[in-house]
Amino acid sequence: MAKINQELLLERAEREFLKGDYVNALRSYGLILKDYPALDEAKIGVFLSDLGAESEEEAQALFDYYRVIKDEQENAVDIIDGMIDNLDSSKKQIQELLLDPVEEQVEYSDGIRYSDFLALVESRGSFKKTFEDIMFSTKVVITNKDEFIDFVKQLSSEGFDEMALGYLDASTHLFGNDQDVLALYHVVSGK
Repeated sequence: MAKINQELLLERAEREFLKGDYVNALRSYGLILKDYPALDEAKIGVFLSDLGAESEEEAQALFDYYRVIKDEQENAVDIIDGMIDNLDSSKKQIQELLLDPVEEQVEYSDGIRYSDFLALVESRGSFKKTFEDIMFSTKVVITNKDEFIDFVKQLSSEGFDEMALGYLDASTHLFGNDQDVLALYHVVSGK
């Protein structure tokens, strides 16, 4: 029996994935793996299609991230694999942090307090790795100016300059002409 055209199946699987048709995308990626078991794009497609059935937003975000880095980095597959592996463990750790007092659980149910995020960073030993693990699944809830300044400085120092500028642009109206916050533009762009 002839092998199925790999490129056509990849295109079809990607279209199905982008439309949110994760069952058919999973099937298409599976057909590719049947004939090309070592093809990394198909392996990532299977994992993300499976994730999409549970959490569409996370799957789409990881898929977009993979598409951006796959041509730029040799280890793009390893990066995405690591993010997928850490996603479940990060969610579990975050849920445990959020279960402390019941009233705080309700208030922060869609995110993690910055202080709890810093505790998670301390336990893992890396701001960058911790942030990459949660950036598609959890919001970091910042409750005051000092936390905001620290967060933006940390983002910038770990190489997330565009993201730091995005937070600044989206939030400066909250702080008015506060010179400490406006000085962050020099911190981020002055690296």
